[in-house]
Amino acid sequence: MRYLLLLCGDESAAAAAGPEMARRCHAWAAEAERRGVRQAGTGLRPPAEAKTIRVRDGEVLLTDGPFAETKEQVGGYNILECADRSTAVEVASRHPWAEVGTLELREILDGPPTAS
Repeated sequence: MRYLLLLCGDESAAAAAGPEMARRCHAWAAEAERRGVRQAGTGLRPPAEAKTIRVRDGEVLLTDGPFAETKEQVGGYNILECADRSTAVEVASRHPWAEVGTLELREILDGPPTAS
């Protein structure tokens, strides 16, 4: 099963974390890759550089900034391949960002979504 692990937090958490957090995150990624559970991932540019795109009545509406007007924003992501959700939670819980921010774990759909 594949999972998307979102790393969320406010900009002050990222600033306070500093280079030691970056080193620890790289070490987590290397260990998860060694275990064969991390397929991809990276950090993202700051929310101020985001563009939000909507199409309404055929017109493209482009807005500066992130979609959500919240204090916490997505700062990075990882794609995990794990046997089950409990393994994905175990891997995610070892990510250093959990100490200063929030992690969101979602299963990735295999194929198009179905109506509920």
